[in-house]
Amino acid sequence: MRSALLFPILIWWSAAAGFLPAQEPGHAAETSHKQAEQKPSENERPKKAEKPQLPFQIQLLETKVHFDANGDSRKEVHTVVRIINVLGVQQFGRLSFDYNRKYQQIEIPMVRVSHKNGGTSEILPSAITDSPNPATEHFPSYQDIRVKAVRVLGLQDGDTIEYKVITTTTKPPLAPDFWLEHSFDRSGQVLEEHYELEVPSARKIEMHINPATPVATKETKGTGESAALVYLWRRTYSPAEDTNAPDVPVTPDVSFSTFTWDRLSARLAELLLPGSVPLQQLQARDDIEKEMARRPEADPAVRERAIALTQDAKTDAARLKAIYKFVSSQINTVDVPLGSTGFRARTAAEVLSSGYATGEDKYVLLAALAASSGLRADAVLTGYCDRKAAAIPTEFKHLVAIGSTKDHQFWLDPAIEVAPFGIIAPSDATCGFALRRDAATPTAAGLEWVELPTGAPFAAFQRVSVDAAIAKDGSLTAKVKYELRGENELLLRVAFHQAPTEKWKDVASMLAISDGFRGQVTNAQVSDPTSTDDPFTVEYELTQLKFVDWSKKPVRIPALLPQISLPDLPLPQNAGSSAAPPIVLGVPLDVQTAMTLKIPEGTTVQTPAGTSVARDFATYSSKYSSSGDTIVASRSINFLKREIPGDRATEYNAFLHAVLSDQGQRFVLVENGK
Repeated sequence: MRSALLFPILIWWSAAAGFLPAQEPGHAAETSHKQAEQKPSENERPKKAEKPQLPFQIQLLETKVHFDANGDSRKEVHTVVRIINVLGVQQFGRLSFDYNRKYQQIEIPMVRVSHKNGGTSEILPSAITDSPNPATEHFPSYQDIRVKAVRVLGLQDGDTIEYKVITTTTKPPLAPDFWLEHSFDRSGQVLEEHYELEVPSARKIEMHINPATPVATKETKGTGESAALVYLWRRTYSPAEDTNAPDVPVTPDVSFSTFTWDRLSARLAELLLPGSVPLQQLQARDDIEKEMARRPEADPAVRERAIALTQDAKTDAARLKAIYKFVSSQINTVDVPLGSTGFRARTAAEVLSSGYATGEDKYVLLAALAASSGLRADAVLTGYCDRKAAAIPTEFKHLVAIGSTKDHQFWLDPAIEVAPFGIIAPSDATCGFALRRDAATPTAAGLEWVELPTGAPFAAFQRVSVDAAIAKDGSLTAKVKYELRGENELLLRVAFHQAPTEKWKDVASMLAISDGFRGQVTNAQVSDPTSTDDPFTVEYELTQLKFVDWSKKPVRIPALLPQISLPDLPLPQNAGSSAAPPIVLGVPLDVQTAMTLKIPEGTTVQTPAGTSVARDFATYSSKYSSSGDTIVASRSINFLKREIPGDRATEYNAFLHAVLSDQGQRFVLVENGK
């Protein structure tokens, strides 16, 4: 996390890259062409950085995208790839393309391999498989979410593979609106790229084109209602254009949408809760009664379950919490990317009877149960926060909800089965996109953007205790216990909840490594991840042979405590920038760590001096002592502010230096007084 005790390897939220039901057909159904970018150290600025060998190189990437005025579309992709090493063989040995067969079709008319030693081979149609997305295999309601795949046997390094993929989209859920976003490769992975886009002249489209990637040609095709604008880009890779360059824009090279943000908000709200027209828009009593009968909460099964869940609750907050806990933990989450169904929702009654749901459909049930109890839950999409960009629904990554009572609002994350009441998955974006049925009205326009919460509704803390012993042979045994509340709690709950019990030791081993512990982890135990009313606890035992080599004089050992991580200073701004960027500390967090270490009898100890540093943004203190054969150490840090101004960098750097220096101190052990 950003503040302390980083658990980067425990972030188990999968973006499920490779599937987006976007109106740019097959946009994410292509095999990924981009590899993780390798950035040089900030302290090293070599004149010519050596790039690692690429596992493959795309010699030609041709894409043609066509949109009709009614929202239908066709996308054709032609790719020629040279395989360089075994990693490239692994990546292209199986080509897979995600789609939703309810409104999409995928054709793979050609897959050809040209072997380095001569000769070619064509992949027969019988080698193509079409199966449900693995995440939906046991959930019949979502088996329209599918994967079409081709197994390419005999592929070797030095071979060239060429294939074509055609994705046709007909009557998608958000028609007649459509959108597109595309960025060209700048890493050298693609040597030559042609991109052709055809859009109907009859539709109002505000095209956003990056000035760094101007259109090669633009022409009008056809006349009257069939008239279209055709844009064409032709690009070849130049070493001077590299994704490592600091001035490479983060905005897409081409994007547009027929939506505005307010209309998109209203349209998505209608799809997720069909038949829910705002009652204030109706005047006749008969119309109001008919509308009430169509609402999801009007279903008898939904009403009965709402009554059963809330009958013992004394307050609105308690009723909302009971409903949330049921939807969150008792309805299985089908882990597919947001929008996999085209934002077309099942009814609350269907979700309730089946016992499983996507994130969107869990919200549908939550909202219906809440409404049956006189409460309200609004959907909010997270993961994107550019209000000036084109209104593209597939930019968002996750759906959360705002549950409302008469007096309070609570942020809820029902898609994560173990999220405590009031905590949502962390997001890099600072705002969320609220789905409101009245968002398209003049008085409500602009209200679709809401600020995301910056912490939990309760104090976040971490307590770590280590009870360890060093044997005469120098081996170390330790019992480590974590107790957490807050964002790190959520990360660990998800990690252990998703892992089978026999894999808990592996998750605990990753936690130990991330906190600087070495050795073999055994006997990992955790509290019930679904018991979200209480702090989450993790306990494991650690053994490290030859922790101490008594033959070395003197023996120096660190305090067996997790390394407390603080944010680095932000990178300098570009030349000409007047204000220094703020230093982001993260959510306020209280971290307490303590160690008790038994050492062999007769061993003397020299303990380092403790440290105490107090600032208005954070405090840090440490204590070290020994008595007989026992060493005691403790460190604590309390982050008080979320961020501080960049002009306080010198003060923060001094605080950072004090913490790092203290954590680098060592105990000195002398065996048997020698």
